[in-house]
Amino acid sequence: MKIPTPAVDYRDFRLHKINRHEYRHLWLLLFWPLYILRYLLLENLNPAAVYHPIWCPLDDIIPFHEGAFVFYVLWYVFIAGMHLYTLLYDVESFKKYSQFLFLCAAISTVVFLVYPSCQNLRPTEFPRDNFLTDLVRLIYSVDTSTNVFPSEHATGSLAVLAAAFNTKSLRSPGKLTLITFLAVAISLSTVFMKQHSILDVAAALPICAFAYWICYGRRERR
Repeated sequence: MKIPTPAVDYRDFRLHKINRHEYRHLWLLLFWPLYILRYLLLENLNPAAVYHPIWCPLDDIIPFHEGAFVFYVLWYVFIAGMHLYTLLYDVESFKKYSQFLFLCAAISTVVFLVYPSCQNLRPTEFPRDNFLTDLVRLIYSVDTSTNVFPSEHATGSLAVLAAAFNTKSLRSPGKLTLITFLAVAISLSTVFMKQHSILDVAAALPICAFAYWICYGRRERR
């Protein structure tokens, strides 16, 4: 596979040069510390007195399976990998992808504050006891079951998919098929791991549609 030529030579980059035209887009990497800070604030300082349980009958039909953990944690590599790829090989795509993530996170934050949500889907006992269920227990222990609607695993996965469809070097059928499969698998892993209701995944769709229109569709028409 031919590796694209880097769009920017970062070997000469120094922090004091970040406002130069060729490096200014690096400010968008602030998404990561801001996202982590915002997650911690929502988890620990959300003043909600009442959380609204998210549930639908389909959630009871979908079985728990610890194998979903593999795709669930792949999300972190998936979303960061697209950031790194576009940063190196397609700066314009990097900008739009970063803006897509910022916009989805901003909308989700407003929803979390206006409509605090939770889910009560986690099993009290696992049907199997193995290494993966131990890892699921770990996730449960560090991640509360609040602020679930919409699913940010789904919005993040769809952000990667949108970036792939709008990055020239990723538009081959093979690459798009793989990225589409991973985006769907990661989104669905949240419901099989009982981290989200299927409604949380569905709620991500209109948010991502709006973000796509703002970051890609509207600009394409211009």
